[in-house]
Amino acid sequence: MRLALVVAAVLMASCAASAAPADSAALEHGRAVFQTWCAPCHAAGPGHPGTQALQAKYGAAKPDALEQRRDLTPVLVGFYVRHGVTVMPFFRKTEISDEDLAALGAYLSRKGR
Repeated sequence: MRLALVVAAVLMASCAASAAPADSAALEHGRAVFQTWCAPCHAAGPGHPGTQALQAKYGAAKPDALEQRRDLTPVLVGFYVRHGVTVMPFFRKTEISDEDLAALGAYLSRKGR
């Protein structure tokens, strides 16, 4: 029950948050963080377990590759990176720094792709 309340609060904050547009250097930094830490599981195409899990969960309702999603926000990305979900591990600040996480969130939530 407590976890459900935390997730609900994060989702509400995520929907309410409006991040300032990121500059191209921040987006490139976020792309590099994605390639290092996320792409092995969440890149497009077969052989990526995170992508396959999201495809099984959402089917055709949402894109399965994170870089193709349009519903991600920096708050939501940060929550899943720091807390993990199902078999996805959490990542400590010593692995993905707060600066790297902010850039990753900006990259995955960028508009006008």
